[in-house]
Amino acid sequence: MSLFNPHLILHLLLLTVVTGEILRPRFYSETCPEAESIVRREMKKAMFKEARSVASVMRLQFHDCFVNGCDASVLLDDTPNMLGEKLSLSNINSLRSFEVVDYIKEALEKACPATVSCADIVIMASRDAVALTGGPDWEVKLGRKDSLTASQKDSDDIMPSPRANATFLIDLFKRFDLSVKDMVALSGSHSIGQGRCFSIMFRLYNQSGSGKPDPVLEPVYKKRLNKLCPLGGDENVTGDLDGTPHVFDNQYFKDLVSGRGFLNSDQTLYTSRETREYVKRFSEDQGEFFRAFAEGMVKLGDLQSGRPGEIRSNCRVVNRRHNDVLLVS
Repeated sequence: MSLFNPHLILHLLLLTVVTGEILRPRFYSETCPEAESIVRREMKKAMFKEARSVASVMRLQFHDCFVNGCDASVLLDDTPNMLGEKLSLSNINSLRSFEVVDYIKEALEKACPATVSCADIVIMASRDAVALTGGPDWEVKLGRKDSLTASQKDSDDIMPSPRANATFLIDLFKRFDLSVKDMVALSGSHSIGQGRCFSIMFRLYNQSGSGKPDPVLEPVYKKRLNKLCPLGGDENVTGDLDGTPHVFDNQYFKDLVSGRGFLNSDQTLYTSRETREYVKRFSEDQGEFFRAFAEGMVKLGDLQSGRPGEIRSNCRVVNRRHNDVLLVS
């Protein structure tokens, strides 16, 4: 199955240049001055409750922004008339912690009703997930609107597979005006969190249809993964994406250099000539990685489709209006 639909190429090229909302730092300084503090407070609560949850929330920014811009479409539940993105190939049984966004939205609605968009919550919460786990902190630009729809097909056509190689990823990120350096740095989001056995079974037992494991896998690490993810086992079991899954650092890149990348799409960054130098640099200089990651996240957050939007009352459903009375569908 093709990972990329040619009919969407023009759409992707336009996505980065279409004029959408005017984004700026401290957008809510007058309308909801405590917005960023509230988001961080709720993210701290989520982290204390379940450490993995903040990594899961951070992933939402990638899966949201790559599909028709940063508009919280990934948060929408399916309806009888709309197949949303939650059950797309890259998201089903994978994206999680939507309830954390719900808690943040609830707290913001109490403080500043109908003011802060769900799209901006994803951006703020993703930044906080990194900062709270030891990574860089940065100023986010805000002012997004929430989408009125979502598309499972668009997500299926755009989001990369765990099997993707560096060449495919470079091409995909380039279509969003993100450089090779941006792509490698943003892949460092896997510094925290876990991945499913489902995503690596082919690497362990049938790499490229060979009937053999990926020869790049470091032997001791491969044995550990074989024990975690045996043939015929539960493919929803999860493993750490790097050696320090609860700390945002450059261990992810050190692991790639050592042949201990969890996903094929991770390890390929070191085996590919086009990306290897950035992996080496980030593995040796955590400060450089942090700076590049923050810059890449800001660029990713700038993606907009220019489509009409709203401020949802509930991040999972679109508002509907009838005789100027706001209702929830």
